Amino acid sequence: MRHRKVKNLDQRVEKTRHYIVENPKEYKGKWREFFAGEMAVDDATSFDSKPLYIEIGCGKGKFLCARARANENALFLGVEGLDAVLIRGLERADEEQIANIRFLLEYVADIRDYFEDGEVDGIYLNFSDPWPKARHAKRRLTYHKRLANYKEIIGKDGCIEFKTDNDALFEFSLEEIELGEFEVLEVTR
Repeated sequence: MRHRKVKNLDQRVEKTRHYIVENPKEYKGKWREFFAGEMAVDDATSFDSKPLYIEIGCGKGKFLCARARANENALFLGVEGLDAVLIRGLERADEEQIANIRFLLEYVADIRDYFEDGEVDGIYLNFSDPWPKARHAKRRLTYHKRLANYKEIIGKDGCIEFKTDNDALFEFSLEEIELGEFEVLEVTR
């Protein structure tokens, strides 16, 4: 999908920069501490039990902001590589003053570079780019090697929630999930 040029993008991003995690690889294994610092909490140990959820390809951030508002006892990270898309999520979080959400403004090739084994409680993959050409299968967020990487960073009772409106991506993903030997809890069409 082609994205239109966003008016005053640089200024808008700068105004909401406090929601963007600078140098996110530095927080690998320390995301709960990061949030404790961001939320100016004296007792960082109170964050040890808070669940951490990420949405890869969070787009405009509508879904993740709604989740963060509905569950203030959890921590949320949105990952999006395109600032022209993410700006709406940044502005939404800023306007609503959502304290338990932050964003990574970069493309992530290997999620394990950002999260320690078992550090994440859940991953959301909502309406990801289907990369429809067969030669681009490795770019899909549900490619079996990516799923294997997700499996490493998700804790014992964690899960991946995947939604798409693309039939070909849905069928591809079911096959990849089977390759990864995941337990499927629910499938709806």
